Amino acid sequence: MSLHGSDRRDTRSTGSAGGNGTVAAASLRLRLNPNKEHKPDGYEDMQLDFCPNIFSSLESYLPPSMLNVPRDEKAKFMRDILLKYLPLGERNRAQKHREYRQRIIENYQPLHQELYSVDPATFFVPSFLRAINDNTEQSFRDIMSEPSPGIFIFEIFQTHFCELLLSEIENFEKWVTETKFRIMRPNTMNKYGAVLDDFGLESMLDKLMEGFIRPLSRVFFAEVGGSTLDSHHGFVVEYGKDRDVDLGFHVDDSEVTLNVCLGKQFSGGELFFRGVRCEKHVNTGSHSEEIFDYSHIPGRAVLHRGRHRHGARATTSGHRVNLLLWCRSSVFREMKRYQKDFSSWCGECNREKKERQRSTIAATKLELFRREGESTA
Repeated sequence: MSLHGSDRRDTRSTGSAGGNGTVAAASLRLRLNPNKEHKPDGYEDMQLDFCPNIFSSLESYLPPSMLNVPRDEKAKFMRDILLKYLPLGERNRAQKHREYRQRIIENYQPLHQELYSVDPATFFVPSFLRAINDNTEQSFRDIMSEPSPGIFIFEIFQTHFCELLLSEIENFEKWVTETKFRIMRPNTMNKYGAVLDDFGLESMLDKLMEGFIRPLSRVFFAEVGGSTLDSHHGFVVEYGKDRDVDLGFHVDDSEVTLNVCLGKQFSGGELFFRGVRCEKHVNTGSHSEEIFDYSHIPGRAVLHRGRHRHGARATTSGHRVNLLLWCRSSVFREMKRYQKDFSSWCGECNREKKERQRSTIAATKLELFRREGESTA
Protein backbone atom coordinates (compact mmCIF):
# COMPACT_ATOMS: atom_id res chain seq x y z
CA MET A 1 0.00 0.00 0.00
CA SER A 2 1.45 3.33 -0.96
CA LEU A 3 0.55 6.92 -1.49
CA HIS A 4 0.10 7.60 -5.16
CA GLY A 5 2.80 9.73 -6.74
CA SER A 6 5.48 11.78 -5.03
CA ASP A 7 3.06 14.30 -3.48
CA ARG A 8 1.55 12.64 -0.41
CA ARG A 9 -0.96 15.36 0.47
CA ASP A 10 -4.64 14.49 0.66
CA THR A 11 -6.15 15.64 -2.63
CA ARG A 12 -9.41 15.30 -4.50
CA SER A 13 -9.80 14.52 -8.15
CA THR A 14 -10.23 17.36 -10.59
CA GLY A 15 -11.54 14.93 -13.20
CA SER A 16 -15.15 14.28 -14.04
CA ALA A 17 -17.37 12.28 -11.75
CA GLY A 18 -18.57 8.81 -12.65
CA GLY A 19 -22.13 8.02 -13.57
CA ASN A 20 -23.09 7.56 -9.93
CA GLY A 21 -21.74 10.95 -8.95
CA THR A 22 -18.60 9.65 -7.20
CA VAL A 23 -15.19 11.09 -7.98
CA ALA A 24 -13.07 9.05 -10.41
CA ALA A 25 -11.09 6.71 -8.12
CA ALA A 26 -8.03 6.42 -10.37
CA SER A 27 -6.89 9.94 -9.52
CA LEU A 28 -7.44 9.77 -5.76
CA ARG A 29 -4.73 9.45 -3.14
CA LEU A 30 -4.64 8.13 0.38
CA ARG A 31 -4.59 10.53 3.30
CA LEU A 32 -1.30 10.95 5.12
CA ASN A 33 -3.09 10.82 8.50
CA PRO A 34 -6.16 8.72 9.36
CA ASN A 35 -9.64 10.10 9.86
CA LYS A 36 -10.03 9.17 13.51
CA GLU A 37 -13.74 10.03 13.60
CA HIS A 38 -14.63 7.64 10.78
CA LYS A 39 -15.94 4.19 11.70
CA PRO A 40 -14.73 1.72 9.04
CA ASP A 41 -16.90 -1.01 7.55
CA GLY A 42 -16.28 -4.69 8.21
CA TYR A 43 -15.10 -6.86 5.33
CA GLU A 44 -15.13 -10.34 6.90
CA ASP A 45 -18.00 -11.57 4.71
CA MET A 46 -16.34 -10.60 1.42
CA GLN A 47 -14.07 -12.71 -0.78
CA LEU A 48 -10.83 -10.71 -0.70
CA ASP A 49 -7.20 -11.15 -1.71
CA PHE A 50 -5.99 -9.86 1.66
CA CYS A 51 -6.96 -10.14 5.31
CA PRO A 52 -10.29 -8.32 5.95
CA ASN A 53 -8.71 -6.40 8.84
CA ILE A 54 -6.28 -4.73 6.44
CA PHE A 55 -9.21 -3.23 4.54
CA SER A 56 -10.88 -1.98 7.72
CA SER A 57 -7.61 -0.43 8.89
CA LEU A 58 -6.80 1.15 5.52
CA GLU A 59 -10.29 2.62 5.15
CA SER A 60 -9.51 5.38 7.65
CA TYR A 61 -6.83 6.61 5.23
CA LEU A 62 -9.18 6.90 2.26
CA PRO A 63 -9.75 10.38 0.78
CA PRO A 64 -12.93 12.07 2.11
CA SER A 65 -14.81 11.56 -1.15
CA MET A 66 -14.42 7.78 -0.83
CA LEU A 67 -15.57 7.31 2.75
CA ASN A 68 -19.31 7.12 2.03
CA VAL A 69 -19.33 5.22 -1.26
CA PRO A 70 -20.67 1.63 -1.31
CA ARG A 71 -18.49 -0.89 0.49
CA ASP A 72 -17.65 -2.91 -2.62
CA GLU A 73 -16.32 0.24 -4.34
CA LYS A 74 -14.10 1.01 -1.35
CA ALA A 75 -12.87 -2.58 -1.30
CA LYS A 76 -12.01 -2.46 -5.01
CA PHE A 77 -10.16 0.85 -4.59
CA MET A 78 -8.10 -0.49 -1.68
CA ARG A 79 -7.50 -3.84 -3.40
CA ASP A 80 -6.06 -2.06 -6.44
CA ILE A 81 -3.66 -0.16 -4.19
CA LEU A 82 -2.53 -3.29 -2.34
CA LEU A 83 -2.06 -5.33 -5.52
CA LYS A 84 0.35 -2.73 -6.91
CA TYR A 85 2.80 -3.68 -4.18
CA LEU A 86 2.37 -7.46 -4.39
CA PRO A 87 4.37 -8.90 -7.34
CA LEU A 88 2.68 -11.48 -9.57
CA GLY A 89 4.82 -14.27 -8.12
CA GLU A 90 3.69 -13.33 -4.61
CA ARG A 91 0.06 -13.27 -5.72
CA ASN A 92 0.40 -16.77 -7.15
CA ARG A 93 2.01 -18.01 -3.95
CA ALA A 94 -0.76 -16.38 -1.91
CA GLN A 95 -3.40 -18.12 -4.02
CA LYS A 96 -1.65 -21.49 -3.64
CA HIS A 97 -1.49 -20.97 0.11
CA ARG A 98 -5.21 -20.22 0.27
CA GLU A 99 -5.87 -23.48 -1.61
CA TYR A 100 -3.49 -25.37 0.71
CA ARG A 101 -5.26 -24.00 3.78
CA GLN A 102 -8.67 -24.82 2.36
CA ARG A 103 -7.64 -28.47 1.80
CA ILE A 104 -6.65 -28.76 5.45
CA ILE A 105 -9.83 -27.17 6.77
CA GLU A 106 -12.01 -29.38 4.56
CA ASN A 107 -10.32 -32.58 5.77
CA TYR A 108 -9.13 -31.98 9.33
CA GLN A 109 -11.68 -32.60 12.09
CA PRO A 110 -11.08 -30.37 15.14
CA LEU A 111 -10.89 -32.11 18.49
CA HIS A 112 -11.93 -29.15 20.67
CA GLN A 113 -14.41 -27.00 18.78
CA GLU A 114 -14.62 -24.55 21.69
CA LEU A 115 -11.11 -23.30 20.86
CA TYR A 116 -12.21 -21.91 17.51
CA SER A 117 -14.06 -18.91 18.93
CA VAL A 118 -12.94 -16.68 21.78
CA ASP A 119 -14.66 -17.26 25.13
CA PRO A 120 -12.95 -14.75 27.44
CA ALA A 121 -14.28 -16.33 30.63
CA THR A 122 -12.68 -19.69 29.87
CA PHE A 123 -9.62 -18.49 27.93
CA PHE A 124 -8.12 -15.82 30.19
CA VAL A 125 -7.16 -15.58 33.83
CA PRO A 126 -9.50 -13.17 35.71
CA SER A 127 -6.79 -10.56 36.40
CA PHE A 128 -6.01 -10.20 32.69
CA LEU A 129 -9.67 -9.98 31.77
CA ARG A 130 -10.33 -7.25 34.38
CA ALA A 131 -7.40 -5.21 33.10
CA ILE A 132 -8.65 -5.42 29.50
CA ASN A 133 -12.18 -4.47 30.55
CA ASP A 134 -10.89 -1.44 32.50
CA ASN A 135 -8.78 -0.54 29.44
CA THR A 136 -6.42 1.94 31.10
CA GLU A 137 -2.64 2.10 31.23
CA GLN A 138 -2.77 1.73 34.99
CA SER A 139 -4.97 -1.37 34.81
CA PHE A 140 -2.50 -2.92 32.37
CA ARG A 141 0.53 -2.05 34.49
CA ASP A 142 -1.15 -3.51 37.57
CA ILE A 143 -0.95 -7.02 36.06
CA MET A 144 2.44 -6.65 34.36
CA SER A 145 6.09 -6.48 35.16
CA GLU A 146 8.56 -4.67 32.90
CA PRO A 147 11.92 -6.18 33.89
CA SER A 148 13.66 -4.54 30.94
CA PRO A 149 12.42 -1.56 28.87
CA GLY A 150 9.84 -2.65 26.32
CA ILE A 151 9.49 -6.23 27.61
CA PHE A 152 6.20 -6.90 29.41
CA ILE A 153 5.46 -10.12 31.31
CA PHE A 154 2.04 -11.13 32.61
CA GLU A 155 -0.34 -14.03 33.22
CA ILE A 156 -2.79 -14.47 30.34
CA PHE A 157 -4.27 -17.94 29.75
CA GLN A 158 -5.99 -20.32 32.11
CA THR A 159 -4.34 -23.72 32.56
CA HIS A 160 -7.35 -25.46 31.03
CA PHE A 161 -7.08 -23.40 27.85
CA CYS A 162 -3.37 -24.23 27.51
CA GLU A 163 -4.17 -27.93 27.94
CA LEU A 164 -6.92 -27.81 25.31
CA LEU A 165 -4.69 -26.02 22.81
CA LEU A 166 -1.86 -28.49 23.37
CA SER A 167 -4.31 -31.35 22.87
CA GLU A 168 -5.59 -29.78 19.63
CA ILE A 169 -2.04 -29.34 18.34
CA GLU A 170 -1.24 -32.99 19.12
CA ASN A 171 -4.42 -34.06 17.34
CA PHE A 172 -3.48 -32.02 14.27
CA GLU A 173 0.04 -33.47 14.21
CA LYS A 174 -1.44 -36.97 14.51
CA TRP A 175 -3.71 -36.25 11.53
CA VAL A 176 -0.73 -34.93 9.54
CA THR A 177 1.22 -38.14 10.24
CA GLU A 178 -1.68 -40.48 9.48
CA THR A 179 -2.64 -38.74 6.22
CA LYS A 180 0.98 -38.06 5.24
CA PHE A 181 -0.07 -34.48 4.56
CA ARG A 182 2.93 -32.24 4.01
CA ILE A 183 2.45 -29.09 6.07
CA MET A 184 4.20 -25.73 6.01
CA ARG A 185 6.22 -24.99 9.13
CA PRO A 186 5.89 -21.65 10.97
CA ASN A 187 9.01 -19.99 9.54
CA THR A 188 12.43 -20.67 8.05
CA MET A 189 14.04 -21.09 11.48
CA ASN A 190 11.74 -23.71 13.02
CA LYS A 191 11.55 -27.26 11.63
CA TYR A 192 8.87 -28.29 14.14
CA GLY A 193 5.57 -26.70 15.11
CA ALA A 194 2.48 -25.69 13.15
CA VAL A 195 0.75 -22.60 11.79
CA LEU A 196 -2.49 -22.33 13.76
CA ASP A 197 -4.14 -20.20 11.08
CA ASP A 198 -3.79 -23.07 8.61
CA PHE A 199 -6.14 -25.42 10.43
CA GLY A 200 -8.97 -23.08 11.33
CA LEU A 201 -7.78 -20.92 14.22
CA GLU A 202 -7.27 -17.74 12.19
CA SER A 203 -10.55 -16.12 13.26
CA MET A 204 -9.92 -16.88 16.93
CA LEU A 205 -6.42 -15.42 16.75
CA ASP A 206 -7.73 -12.34 14.92
CA LYS A 207 -10.10 -11.73 17.82
CA LEU A 208 -7.29 -12.33 20.31
CA MET A 209 -5.19 -9.68 18.56
CA GLU A 210 -8.00 -7.15 18.06
CA GLY A 211 -9.72 -7.37 21.41
CA PHE A 212 -6.91 -8.25 23.80
CA ILE A 213 -3.45 -7.52 22.36
CA ARG A 214 -4.15 -4.34 20.41
CA PRO A 215 -5.42 -2.48 23.53
CA LEU A 216 -2.09 -3.23 25.24
CA SER A 217 -0.07 -2.37 22.14
CA ARG A 218 -1.95 0.91 21.69
CA VAL A 219 -0.57 1.99 25.07
CA PHE A 220 2.91 0.48 25.09
CA PHE A 221 3.91 0.26 21.43
CA ALA A 222 2.18 3.20 19.73
CA GLU A 223 5.42 4.29 18.03
CA VAL A 224 5.59 1.03 16.03
CA GLY A 225 1.97 0.86 14.94
CA GLY A 226 0.54 -0.68 18.11
CA SER A 227 -2.80 1.08 17.66
CA THR A 228 -3.20 -0.04 14.02
CA LEU A 229 -2.43 -3.77 14.23
CA ASP A 230 -4.52 -5.33 11.48
CA SER A 231 -3.09 -8.77 10.60
CA HIS A 232 -1.23 -11.60 12.27
CA HIS A 233 0.76 -14.80 11.85
CA GLY A 234 -0.12 -17.30 14.57
CA PHE A 235 1.82 -20.49 15.21
CA VAL A 236 3.30 -22.83 17.79
CA VAL A 237 6.94 -23.88 18.09
CA GLU A 238 8.22 -27.01 19.82
CA TYR A 239 11.58 -27.59 21.47
CA GLY A 240 13.16 -30.63 23.08
CA LYS A 241 14.35 -34.10 22.18
CA ASP A 242 13.65 -34.99 18.52
CA ARG A 243 12.48 -31.42 17.95
CA ASP A 244 14.11 -28.00 17.59
CA VAL A 245 16.67 -27.42 20.32
CA ASP A 246 17.31 -23.67 20.27
CA LEU A 247 16.64 -20.58 18.16
CA GLY A 248 19.27 -18.25 16.75
CA PHE A 249 19.55 -14.50 17.25
CA HIS A 250 16.91 -12.73 15.12
CA VAL A 251 14.10 -10.19 14.85
CA ASP A 252 10.47 -11.10 14.14
CA ASP A 253 8.46 -10.18 11.06
CA SER A 254 6.03 -8.27 13.23
CA GLU A 255 5.44 -4.94 14.89
CA VAL A 256 4.42 -6.56 18.19
CA THR A 257 5.02 -10.16 19.29
CA LEU A 258 3.06 -12.13 21.87
CA ASN A 259 4.96 -15.19 23.13
CA VAL A 260 3.11 -17.51 25.52
CA CYS A 261 4.58 -20.67 27.01
CA LEU A 262 1.90 -23.38 26.88
CA GLY A 263 3.98 -26.06 28.65
CA LYS A 264 4.97 -28.78 29.28
CA GLN A 265 7.78 -29.92 31.62
CA PHE A 266 11.19 -28.70 30.46
CA SER A 267 14.54 -27.25 31.45
CA GLY A 268 16.44 -24.49 29.68
CA GLY A 269 15.01 -22.66 26.69
CA GLU A 270 15.59 -19.17 28.11
CA LEU A 271 14.92 -16.18 25.88
CA PHE A 272 17.72 -13.64 25.56
CA PHE A 273 17.04 -10.06 24.44
CA ARG A 274 19.65 -7.66 23.09
CA GLY A 275 18.02 -4.33 22.22
CA VAL A 276 15.58 -2.90 19.66
CA ARG A 277 16.94 -2.05 16.21
CA CYS A 278 15.68 -0.73 12.89
CA GLU A 279 16.76 -2.48 9.70
CA LYS A 280 19.77 -0.20 9.28
CA HIS A 281 21.16 -1.06 12.72
CA VAL A 282 20.01 -4.66 13.18
CA ASN A 283 23.58 -6.01 13.29
CA THR A 284 25.08 -3.40 15.63
CA GLY A 285 26.39 -4.34 19.07
CA SER A 286 24.40 -4.42 22.30
CA HIS A 287 24.88 -2.20 25.34
CA SER A 288 24.77 -3.42 28.91
CA GLU A 289 21.36 -1.88 29.64
CA GLU A 290 19.88 -3.81 26.67
CA ILE A 291 20.91 -7.27 27.87
CA PHE A 292 18.07 -9.27 29.42
CA ASP A 293 17.42 -13.00 29.84
CA TYR A 294 14.03 -14.54 30.61
CA SER A 295 13.01 -18.05 31.75
CA HIS A 296 9.67 -19.31 30.44
CA ILE A 297 6.81 -20.23 32.80
CA PRO A 298 3.75 -22.11 31.43
CA GLY A 299 0.74 -19.82 31.00
CA ARG A 300 2.81 -16.65 31.20
CA ALA A 301 3.12 -14.21 28.29
CA VAL A 302 5.94 -12.04 27.04
CA LEU A 303 4.97 -9.03 24.90
CA HIS A 304 7.64 -7.13 23.00
CA ARG A 305 8.38 -5.25 19.78
CA GLY A 306 9.06 -7.46 16.79
CA ARG A 307 12.30 -5.55 16.19
CA HIS A 308 13.53 -6.40 19.68
CA ARG A 309 16.46 -8.70 18.89
CA HIS A 310 16.26 -12.03 20.67
CA GLY A 311 16.90 -15.76 20.57
CA ALA A 312 16.25 -18.91 22.60
CA ARG A 313 18.86 -21.00 24.36
CA ALA A 314 18.81 -24.79 24.19
CA THR A 315 15.96 -26.69 25.83
CA THR A 316 18.11 -29.17 27.72
CA SER A 317 15.36 -31.61 28.79
CA GLY A 318 11.65 -32.19 28.42
CA HIS A 319 9.28 -30.70 25.86
CA ARG A 320 8.55 -26.96 25.53
CA VAL A 321 5.69 -25.61 23.39
CA ASN A 322 5.12 -21.88 22.83
CA LEU A 323 2.34 -19.97 21.13
CA LEU A 324 3.59 -17.07 19.01
CA LEU A 325 1.38 -14.33 17.63
CA TRP A 326 3.18 -11.96 15.28
CA CYS A 327 0.96 -8.86 15.09
CA ARG A 328 1.44 -6.54 12.11
CA SER A 329 0.32 -3.08 11.04
CA SER A 330 0.05 -2.44 7.30
CA VAL A 331 -0.33 1.29 8.01
CA PHE A 332 2.88 1.46 10.04
CA ARG A 333 4.79 -0.51 7.41
CA GLU A 334 3.68 1.91 4.70
CA MET A 335 4.53 5.03 6.70
CA LYS A 336 7.92 3.58 7.69
CA ARG A 337 8.91 3.70 4.03
CA TYR A 338 9.09 7.50 4.25
CA GLN A 339 11.12 7.71 7.45
CA LYS A 340 14.87 7.77 7.95
CA ASP A 341 15.08 8.29 11.69
CA PHE A 342 13.61 5.80 14.17
CA SER A 343 15.00 7.30 17.37
CA SER A 344 11.63 6.87 19.13
CA TRP A 345 12.21 3.09 19.27
CA CYS A 346 15.56 2.04 17.73
CA GLY A 347 18.27 2.09 20.38
CA GLU A 348 21.04 2.88 17.90
CA CYS A 349 19.07 5.63 16.10
CA ASN A 350 18.42 7.17 19.51
CA ARG A 351 22.11 7.06 20.42
CA GLU A 352 23.08 8.64 17.10
CA LYS A 353 20.50 11.39 17.60
CA LYS A 354 21.79 12.17 21.11
CA GLU A 355 25.36 12.22 19.79
CA ARG A 356 24.36 14.70 17.08
CA GLN A 357 22.67 16.85 19.71
CA ARG A 358 25.76 16.74 21.94
CA SER A 359 27.99 17.68 19.01
CA THR A 360 25.71 20.58 18.09
CA ILE A 361 25.65 21.88 21.67
CA ALA A 362 29.43 21.56 21.96
CA ALA A 363 29.94 23.41 18.65
CA THR A 364 27.55 26.15 19.75
CA LYS A 365 29.40 26.61 23.04
CA LEU A 366 32.74 26.84 21.26
CA GLU A 367 31.34 29.47 18.91
CA LEU A 368 29.94 31.49 21.82
CA PHE A 369 33.29 31.32 23.65
CA ARG A 370 35.08 32.42 20.47
CA ARG A 371 32.78 35.40 20.01
CA GLU A 372 33.07 36.35 23.67
CA GLY A 373 36.87 36.22 23.35
CA GLU A 374 36.84 38.45 20.30
CA SER A 375 34.56 40.97 21.97
CA THR A 376 36.88 41.35 24.98
CA ALA A 377 40.09 41.47 22.93
